Amino acid sequence: MTVHRITVAGEALVDIVHDDAVREIPGGSPANVALGLGRLGVPVEFATWLGDDAHGNQVADHLEASGVELAPGVFGATRTSAATVRLAPDGQPSYEFGIEWDLPHLPHTPRWLHIGSIGAFLQPGAGKVRQLVQRTAAAGGIVSFDPNIRPALLGDAVAERVWFEQLAADATVLKLSDEDAAWLYPGDSADAVLDRLLKLGVTLVAITTGAAGATLATTRERVAVPGERVDVVDTVGAGDTYMAALIWQLQDTTVTFDALDSSALTRLGQVSASAAAITVSRRGADLPTADDVLVARGEPTR
Repeated sequence: MTVHRITVAGEALVDIVHDDAVREIPGGSPANVALGLGRLGVPVEFATWLGDDAHGNQVADHLEASGVELAPGVFGATRTSAATVRLAPDGQPSYEFGIEWDLPHLPHTPRWLHIGSIGAFLQPGAGKVRQLVQRTAAAGGIVSFDPNIRPALLGDAVAERVWFEQLAADATVLKLSDEDAAWLYPGDSADAVLDRLLKLGVTLVAITTGAAGATLATTRERVAVPGERVDVVDTVGAGDTYMAALIWQLQDTTVTFDALDSSALTRLGQVSASAAAITVSRRGADLPTADDVLVARGEPTR
């Protein structure tokens, strides 16, 4: 199964990071996934919502430098969104958001659509994202989804879970963190969450647990893949890197996702963990290239 271009739909913003200094860094979970795919050598277009301002131009230049093609109409916002990021001593980020989100019209139907985070939940853009998801799924395309929950921007957890599951029901691949799972399904075990999402119709689900690794599951197989030990600089972009590396591998596979055996799922998790380990060893969401990942794993570069 080879897909020639991935379409990512979601927010892009500028992270204003406060640690030993104040830094302005282009970010946003879907933007990071698009960036990661571009650096991994995957053709990718990004449908987002930017202001025609200094921050918007900064985001666009950052993405285009890594091979990301911006979809038409992305400069429709009155201002570019921003997030204030404060890093704890252990590198964990906390966020304060100033978001304006909508989705430009895409005249074509994606063959592979990735959605996630704020863009999948915040109106009015989220409604258009859902329509695009439905259109993609109806045409036989692939939908990947990383909810990357931001509780400060969401409403009642029960209502948000209903919306999440409506999107997830049309998804082929779904990745969420253990923190996402705990917010969406408080008190449920990871296995119970996996069972629920697979029952919704998702083909491949991954639940990441930070440095501990991840569990990847289909209806036929379920494997736990440990993470990699690394000196953490900060964790910004780790989950986005994992998602990008997962898509990178899946879009190049020759078998259907539900036919992946335990060794293939383990390989998916190991390579994705290697990619995420590179990102957390760097400052900011500095996602790796394909050669970075392969060299770190001691494998031949392409």
